[in-house]
Amino acid sequence: MTVTLRPARSTDAGATGEILHGFALENDWMPELHSCAETIAFCGRMIDQGWVTVAEADDGVIGFLALNGDDIHSLYLTSAARGQGVGQRLLQHAKSRRAQLSLFAFQANLGAQRFYERNGFAEVARSDGAGNDENLPDIKYVWRREGVADG
Repeated sequence: MTVTLRPARSTDAGATGEILHGFALENDWMPELHSCAETIAFCGRMIDQGWVTVAEADDGVIGFLALNGDDIHSLYLTSAARGQGVGQRLLQHAKSRRAQLSLFAFQANLGAQRFYERNGFAEVARSDGAGNDENLPDIKYVWRREGVADG
């Protein structure tokens, strides 16, 4: 599969929103807080702010990463794109632009935990979920480029 990474365009809001909304539908532990239309609008706002890089294959957008400063806000792929190295490419793209990255992963999302830990992220905190919209316990992860000091 040939995959190209590029900055998202406003016309990608539908595809990214469907990917994000689809994740909530696929996982019984994840509450469906928003309609697909609301999720598409949310992705459109992230795109308008310049946060989003998409992974595109011959059949369209198959994943995206939203980066707000040093914070990875979202990294989601279609179910068919998972396990194909697409998430790794998006993450490497973000790492190439920052000396440090941080993110939150839900404690129930064991696949995400394995992925981030495999890619050099270290757990720095856990919460009961009171601080996120889903009200799900989460883990804060941080990655620092080698040679970058704490602080």
